[in-house]
Amino acid sequence: MNFLSTIKMTIRNLMARKGRSFLTMLGIVIGVAGVIIIISLGAGAQTLVLGQVNKLGSNLLSIQPGASDPKGPPAQVYGIITTSLVNTDADALRSPTNVPHSVAVNSLVRGTVTVAWQNKTADTNFVGTDSGYTKVVNITMQEGQFMAPQDADGGANVVVLGSTVANELFAGTGVDPIGQVVKVRSASQSQPGGVPLRVVGVVTPRGTVFFQDQDDQVFLPIAIGQGQLLGIHYLQAINLKVDASENIDQTIADVTRVLSQTHHIQSIDNIDFTVRSTATAVSLLTTITSALSLFLTSMAAIALLVGGIGILNIMLVTVAERTREIGLRKAVGATNSNVRNQFLLEAGTLTSIGGFIGIVLGAIVSFLMAILMQYLGYDWAFVISPMSIISAVGVSILTGVIFGLYPSYKAAKLDPIEALRYE
Repeated sequence: MNFLSTIKMTIRNLMARKGRSFLTMLGIVIGVAGVIIIISLGAGAQTLVLGQVNKLGSNLLSIQPGASDPKGPPAQVYGIITTSLVNTDADALRSPTNVPHSVAVNSLVRGTVTVAWQNKTADTNFVGTDSGYTKVVNITMQEGQFMAPQDADGGANVVVLGSTVANELFAGTGVDPIGQVVKVRSASQSQPGGVPLRVVGVVTPRGTVFFQDQDDQVFLPIAIGQGQLLGIHYLQAINLKVDASENIDQTIADVTRVLSQTHHIQSIDNIDFTVRSTATAVSLLTTITSALSLFLTSMAAIALLVGGIGILNIMLVTVAERTREIGLRKAVGATNSNVRNQFLLEAGTLTSIGGFIGIVLGAIVSFLMAILMQYLGYDWAFVISPMSIISAVGVSILTGVIFGLYPSYKAAKLDPIEALRYE
């Protein structure tokens, strides 16, 4: 019997048992689809993380008030307010002598406010900052300009709107936001009418960064944020941009040295601030997504194993059902290798078809997930790596060969006389 005849007989036998063939392939389909989906989601998550970091800006250091373990949670947790960072700390870090690899520094405070214009209001977040903000964070202006150095540093009554806030207040009015005066009021503010601020710019839409809507906020001078909106004298964070990634470690050391001097800290155990880099955040998030992908891939591998055991079981049942057929074929001249190859080919065909269906299904689900994430506002890329497809195909075929070997050898070793007598 030639190879072509074996293939035709294999296809005929599988088509004769459509329901059983489908159920046998189901485990392989689920396993292969799972591998494709998990690898695709893992790659999409990593592109999301990198995209979020690029939106914020690369080579950034964030200095937070309060000390924390380098591998532990952020410094400010559980509602504890730490006031160890002040404006003079930011001034010290701006000195090129103190931090030679610094490109720009900005200090900031945050809070929630209500912005009002005529009879319209928008509940949003505010960022009180200085003129170094645009050099540290990657933003562009849709119209107007960001706060000028003399306005931001001098505490002028100006404000820059995020695109969401601008739309809530001015969409459909035909009024250009630039030059309009809005009133900004916080819950802790004693002045009931709010602080009147002149709009000088609107930021280009930036989307969501690390689960925070970057367009639903306003930017105003830090002096107004501290004094008139929050009633505080300290900073909630200082951001610093490093000139090159290879200088990040040295800059962290410089920042630690400078702030230890300004805070009169003699021992490392008494440090009251935390310095973190975006590179550390990327590394941590990448490690988390990789570990999660590995865990879920293991679950998909278990599905493949279950599918392989199902093939083993079904092929053994098939051998028992077709014992008389095997005996008849051997009686008319089929060799052991002919019988073995036929059953092995059937197992391989089942897993190959299942693997192909799994690849298609996995690609479709991955694509739909990417579309959903993009619809929700995340920079999620649809990624199907050739290696994942090659791996899925290879594993599915290997599964069929491994789990089809024993049934095929068992069929090949049947004695033709005994097989013909089998009832």
